[in-house]
Amino acid sequence: MLSLIPAIALVLLSTGIAWADDRPQLTVYTYDSFVSEWGPGPAVKAEFEQFCDCDLNFVAAGDGASLLARLKLEGERSDADVVLGLDTNLMADALDSNLFAPHGVSDLDLDLPIDWIDEIFLPFDWGYFAFVHDTALSNVPSNFEELAASDLSIIIQDPRSSTPGLGLLLWVKAAYGERADKIWADLADNVVTVTPGWSEAYGLFLEGESDMVLSYTTSPAYHLIAEEDPSKAAALFSEGHYLQIEVAAKLTSTDNSELADQFFEFMLTEGFQGVIPTTNWMYPAAIPTAGLPDGFETLIQPETSLLLSPNEARDLRLRALVEWRAALSR
Repeated sequence: MLSLIPAIALVLLSTGIAWADDRPQLTVYTYDSFVSEWGPGPAVKAEFEQFCDCDLNFVAAGDGASLLARLKLEGERSDADVVLGLDTNLMADALDSNLFAPHGVSDLDLDLPIDWIDEIFLPFDWGYFAFVHDTALSNVPSNFEELAASDLSIIIQDPRSSTPGLGLLLWVKAAYGERADKIWADLADNVVTVTPGWSEAYGLFLEGESDMVLSYTTSPAYHLIAEEDPSKAAALFSEGHYLQIEVAAKLTSTDNSELADQFFEFMLTEGFQGVIPTTNWMYPAAIPTAGLPDGFETLIQPETSLLLSPNEARDLRLRALVEWRAALSR
């Protein structure tokens, strides 16, 4: 009998593995910081797997703009069922790719600065772009012209790979229109470096590599709440701040359409929205029952909200990119 134990154990182990493999699996492409140990990914994964009795697999695929580029490259061969981390500046381009299907959520109880009606893209959080700095900084600029005229150093993100980087280009374009190229020409000598994504930029700023970094009005909440450190602030710009609404979408090529639909339904529940303020450090698309955490009331509130429509963003993107590259290459 003893000789049979290893064989029986092997059979049981093999059976157990088969059962585990039988669980449905949902693959979600998202940006790097979302799946970091301090990001929303781990909590969202644990909550959704209880909700769906499935395996949720997050795949980090660079920053937001890189997600769309990868999906276009992979096409119908992509392993992704869902992409999470595009925004309104990429929506028209994403729609033109014909890679995405309706999300199927009909009851949209959202809390956004704008009305939202879209059958393909479903918001999960939002925020305003801003330049973050130490509160000890004495000459905080109040607009882009003051920033350009100063000797302050800034770190920004590449608009070809990063949604904050693209957001900055469209922020300048929305605020200054035909004068955007002049603003960039004046800003060029303030730029210390351009990083592929947000995580690299913010990390360099925290290491003291610049006076300011392109981030969000909500970023100081992380330091205040998670670290009990009030030493970071966002500069309030008089021309207004550009709004980012982050969205998720379902791939038409998915073999797990019903499971993806479950994920979208779950995305607007407490299990997802409740972790957004203190893990992704953004405003949730649907305010949790408990409201926003203490500390969010200290954040700056832009007097003017800037946002180009998805089609306007697509149409202006190339021109804004040309202006940006010309200024930084001098």
